[in-house]
Amino acid sequence: MSDANVVIELVEGKAGRAAFVDTGRDFAAREPHWVPQLRSEQLELVNPEKNPFFGHAAHQLFLARRGGKPVGRISAHIDRLALELPREQGFGPGAGMFGYFDAEDETVAHALLKRAEEWLASQGMNRAIGPISMSIWEEPGLLVKGQDHDPMIMMGHHPAIYREWIESAGYSRTKTLLTYDLDVTSEFPPLIRRIVQSGQRNDRITLRPVDVSRWDEEVETILAILNDAWSNNWGFVPFTNAEIAYAGKKLKPIIHPDLNLIAELDGKPVAFMLTFPDMNDVLRKVDGKLFPFGWFHILRWLRKPRRMGMRVPLMGVLRELHNSRLASQLAFMMISQIRDVAVDKYETRRAEIGWILDDNQGMMAIADAIQSTINREYAIFEKSLIS
Repeated sequence: MSDANVVIELVEGKAGRAAFVDTGRDFAAREPHWVPQLRSEQLELVNPEKNPFFGHAAHQLFLARRGGKPVGRISAHIDRLALELPREQGFGPGAGMFGYFDAEDETVAHALLKRAEEWLASQGMNRAIGPISMSIWEEPGLLVKGQDHDPMIMMGHHPAIYREWIESAGYSRTKTLLTYDLDVTSEFPPLIRRIVQSGQRNDRITLRPVDVSRWDEEVETILAILNDAWSNNWGFVPFTNAEIAYAGKKLKPIIHPDLNLIAELDGKPVAFMLTFPDMNDVLRKVDGKLFPFGWFHILRWLRKPRRMGMRVPLMGVLRELHNSRLASQLAFMMISQIRDVAVDKYETRRAEIGWILDDNQGMMAIADAIQSTINREYAIFEKSLIS
C-alpha cells in the first residue's frame, strides 16, 4: 500500500526540529488523555548540541507530508554503545532503532517505517528496533495497554491503532515493559510489614534521604548502583559521564529528598529508590506552557506538591546482593518508608512503579507482594532488515 502524495522529508536544522516537535504535539493533542509537555524540553531532547545522548549516537529525523500538510514523523537512530552489547540483551551488532513515531494513517505509517529502515540499512544495520524515543532511558516502547487514563511524568502515550500499523509493516514484539499501579493509602500485607520491621532492627542497614547539598555526588552514587544493578538487563545501555551530569541537572528541580532514598549496608551504598511527584498534574493546568504565567505555577508546585500521584521510575540493588533475601528486604524497606512520607506529608493516594521488564521476575514479585496491579503495558518491536 502506497500513496504518491505522501512525501518523506529529511529534518534538518533548528526550524526542522521545531516542525518535527510540533507535529508530534499536534498528534498527541488528539488523544483524550494526553498531557501537554513543555515544548522547550521536547526541543532539547532532539537537539544534538544539548542532549548528550547524541555524543554516542547517529540519527536522522523524518517528517511526512501530504499536500504540504504534516501527516507523520519518525526518527531513525543508532546508539553506538548499544551496538557493543551482547545480542541476547536486546541490541548488539547491527541493531538500529526507530522512535518518535506518529502517523495519520496506515499508508503514512508504512512509508515512514520504510524510510527509517532504509536509512538504518544504509548505515550498516540489519535490524530495526522500536519505538525507542530516543535513548532507552527516555521513552522506550509503544503504549499498547492503558490508553484509558492519563500518563504520569516521563511516560509515553500513544493511540492503540499504532500497534496494528507497526505489526502490519512486518514487526513483531520483542519486549514488553510494565507499569504497576499502587493504592498507597492501603496497608501492606502483614508479611511485608514483618520483613520491613526486621530490616529496621538490623543495625547494618541504614536508609537515608539523598543529600541535595551534595547533589552531584549523590547522582554519581545512584547511577553507579544503577549501572551495576541493571547491567544484565534487556536493553541496558550504561550512562556516560556527560549523561550523568545532564540527568542530575534535569532531575534536581523535582527531587524531594525524603522521597528519594539510598540504602547503605555497613556504611556502603548498595541500593536506591527514586520517586518523582507527578508533574503532569501541573503541566495539565498550564497547558504545557511556561509563559506568560506557567512558570509561576510550576515553581510554586515544585516547592510544595500536594495530592498528586507519585512515580517510581528507577530502583536498583547492587548485583552482589541479587537473589538474596536482603535485596528484596531493602526494596520493601525503601518502598514502605517512601510510601509513609508520600501519604503523610504529600497527601498522595496512588503511585506507579515502572517500567519493569516482563522478564524481571524479582521486581514483578515485589510489585505483586505489595498488591499493586499492572495498569500500563509498553511494547518494543523488532524487524529484520535482511531481505
